[in-house]
Amino acid sequence: MDFKLSEDQKITTLKENVKHFIAVLSGKGGVGKTTVSVNLATALAESGYNVGILDIDIHGPDIVRMLGGNATPLIDEDERIVPAEILPNLKALSISMMVEEGKPIIWRGPLKHSAIKQFLGDTNWGKLDFMIFDLPPGTGDEALSLFQTLGQIDGVIMVTTPQKVALDDVRRAIAFVHAMNQKVLGIVENMSYMRCKDEVVYPFGKGGADALAQEYSVPVLGRIPMDPKALELLDEGKPITLYYRESEIEQAFRTLAENVAKAVEK
Repeated sequence: MDFKLSEDQKITTLKENVKHFIAVLSGKGGVGKTTVSVNLATALAESGYNVGILDIDIHGPDIVRMLGGNATPLIDEDERIVPAEILPNLKALSISMMVEEGKPIIWRGPLKHSAIKQFLGDTNWGKLDFMIFDLPPGTGDEALSLFQTLGQIDGVIMVTTPQKVALDDVRRAIAFVHAMNQKVLGIVENMSYMRCKDEVVYPFGKGGADALAQEYSVPVLGRIPMDPKALELLDEGKPITLYYRESEIEQAFRTLAENVAKAVEK
């Protein structure tokens, strides 16, 4: 790449090389947004798509731990960042790959904006079918920078739990997405239910995602059950879709990936 290209030209080149851009957003923390991002990316990759996942949660980057913890980006001959290769058709990049483990990122908005532009325009992502963005909770600098840099993307997936406080925050996040002239692709209800032997229980209530989807005329793209073993695997750097074969939660993520692919290819 000619580094005399302007920032706008670099972004144009990225958009020519990536078919679909999908952002994953939540209204509040703790609802499993990164879990959804990572397992959506691995499920799409295993379905044969070329996928990139970019961690834009600058202050709380977690995708590296969930993807194995030892991924390292490189620099090519044109001095561009080369994302870490997780699978033959899955690439990942996070600020946590470039700083000492445990060291906080103490940046104001302009520094975060500059880093995000570099992750997009000065990174050799190659040809991708999907680029997944793991955004921090809420409606702050990182989401603003992404949408302002890329313009309109294919859509934003809203992650929530069924409880009312999470739904209230998602409504605020949806209003933000619309204010940025972006499309809500659909809702993912995480921690939707738990299966205890032959009984299904709903620790955080029931029907929240359905009510939200009806309110905004968008689909429920997936319902992800609670499973303690799945959480243990993620802490060990083992994505559910790769290491928890034939489980109910693995199938839920496969269904989510299928629904996302159908939604963007309509």
